[in-house]
Amino acid sequence: QLQLVESGGGLVQPGGSLRLSCAASGFTLDYYAIGWFRQAPGKEREGVSYISSSGEKTNYADSVKGRFTISRDNAKNTVYLQMNGLKAEDTAVYYCAARRTRIVAGTLVPAWYDYWGQGTQVTVSS
Repeated sequence: QLQLVESGGGLVQPGGSLRLSCAASGFTLDYYAIGWFRQAPGKEREGVSYISSSGEKTNYADSVKGRFTISRDNAKNTVYLQMNGLKAEDTAVYYCAARRTRIVAGTLVPAWYDYWGQGTQVTVSS
């Protein structure tokens, strides 16, 4: 059974850091592009960051550029989202999603992705 599991969320003060992990089970991530998304209460799901299957291409939402970094370790079957300089507006449930493709250019449109994790809560508050 193909499964994505997010972890690493929690409560952090403004300006703090968290590292989210997206671990795959039942399949290897080598051939999958990964996107990170978030959804705050009452808001639509928002694309945060993308990484191609090879790792050579990444992109970020304007709201997180310079603060968040996406990376992957295919040997560990895991993708990471390092979040620094967290703000209250970053509070949301964060999801990772996967699409099997070798295409380098990707998208942060949720409908493009085939598999989703259950999400991990990130709360930024003093």
